[in-house]
Amino acid sequence: MRRGFDSLTAHVQTALAHNPYGGHVFVFRGKHGDLIKVLWWDGLCLFAKRLERGRSVWPQVDNGSICLTPAQLSMLPEGIDWRMPARSWQPEMTV
Repeated sequence: MRRGFDSLTAHVQTALAHNPYGGHVFVFRGKHGDLIKVLWWDGLCLFAKRLERGRSVWPQVDNGSICLTPAQLSMLPEGIDWRMPARSWQPEMTV
């Protein structure tokens, strides 16, 4: 995904028909699912995260956009499957 501030903002305005400066959070996923970008208006912030292992699980999209719950949004950058959350790491012993 090579889009930056300007092209993602234009995409939100044209394709999604939303105001990118309204305080909403817009999340974009790369083709392979290992890269996500989050666009948020607070002086216009763009956050990007690439997963080294695994992929971000994306909800089914019907009309071009979806609404995520805060829990789903927090699981996306970590690569956690929000349909069946499970710990990917367990402590081995206590001291």
